Amino acid sequence: MRRFDPKRHRLPAFESDAILLVDKPATWTSFDVVNFVRSRFNIPKVGHCGTLDPAATGLLVLVLGKFTRLSGALSGVDKIYEAKLTLGIETDSEDMDGEIIRRSDCSNITEDMLRETIASFMGKSMQVPPMVSALKKDGKKLYELARAGKEVEREPRPIEIFDIKPTAIALPDCEFTVHCSKGTYVRTIASDIGRKLGCGAVLSGLRRTQAGKFSIEDAVTVDTLKTFEQAQLKEFVEKFLYGKALKIAAEAARNQ
Repeated sequence: MRRFDPKRHRLPAFESDAILLVDKPATWTSFDVVNFVRSRFNIPKVGHCGTLDPAATGLLVLVLGKFTRLSGALSGVDKIYEAKLTLGIETDSEDMDGEIIRRSDCSNITEDMLRETIASFMGKSMQVPPMVSALKKDGKKLYELARAGKEVEREPRPIEIFDIKPTAIALPDCEFTVHCSKGTYVRTIASDIGRKLGCGAVLSGLRRTQAGKFSIEDAVTVDTLKTFEQAQLKEFVEKFLYGKALKIAAEAARNQ
């Protein structure tokens, strides 16, 4: 793919420094969203604050122009997700994008057992990240090693679950919400719940609804962005910036 060149765009460069909240659709990568916004509106500098897996939907925080300097600070916040797990299935990626490696009978699992197990994940713990992730081992991304058929030892990392609770149970499926610290893999939580129950589990749905003080309620869909002209985007981001985002960004800058 040819490198994006803002000087060759039919539009003048988008000069507003801003924060744009996007409701990422399924199948799009986080980079797909960044590339779409950058190319469509001729924005020379666009970044995102916290990757979402392609199958996941929901809140993706984009930073435009000078606000890209705050990408690290705005990424290092706790997140809230709506998730779904399915018992009795395990995959090599811990979600439904991977290859199924095991099926197990989960008919002995009751709602009470599941609720008790989910509740046990509250608090601080050490989490082993999945092989299919962008973390690096000896300079190589884990997902690259996984694609080559290699599995390496991963160092457990500290995480914290501030709140986790089921919202709907129809065994073998369970919908739940989780409020967690930066760097927490919700698919690993789902997999670990299944492992603790002895039947395995896979993450079968994920939607991010909050990142720090940013909410999905303020996000715009990609379909809506496709209808925007450059002037409409400028008006949209500036209204949000001076309504809510500036205060949040200033706080993040102070904490860097």
